[in-house]
Amino acid sequence: MEKWFNVGKIVNTHGIRGEVRIISKTDFADKRYKSGNKLFLFMPQSNTPIELTVKSHRTHKNFDLVTFEGHDNINQVENMKGGILKVSESQLGALEEDEYYYHEIIGCTVTTLAGEEIGEIREILSPGANDVWVIKGNGSKEILIPYIEDVVKEVNIKDKLIKIDPIEGLLS
Repeated sequence: MEKWFNVGKIVNTHGIRGEVRIISKTDFADKRYKSGNKLFLFMPQSNTPIELTVKSHRTHKNFDLVTFEGHDNINQVENMKGGILKVSESQLGALEEDEYYYHEIIGCTVTTLAGEEIGEIREILSPGANDVWVIKGNGSKEILIPYIEDVVKEVNIKDKLIKIDPIEGLLS
């Protein structure tokens, strides 16, 4: 059975020329929305994905705006609202050293270099210069860890274990 990974959710249309507004949940938006790439639209009321080819991509505020080949006006994309865009596992591709897909990082256990368990990564935020990993700590508190070389010292995807060297004040 094919494994699918979320790219984003179509939340609305934008203008009248077939552009859709997407809230992205993807690691590499520039790669995913590159002209000519294939995405698969999953609608809540259907079990069959619809294959779409990206025609254009741009960003506007916190959204990705995308048009698809063969969908040139608002009437052709109106029914896509609420749909989830996905890619298959075979479309993921190889990454550079020290690059990871979100699904590989989410669920990893984080410990300090001394072996103290901090918690499990629940979410990844992309506010700008670097990603921020949201950890559900052993208490009810969320801990934010920047994905930077000074803090993240070892990432072991196979064992789902990440070791960090927390800078002063990071865990308090």
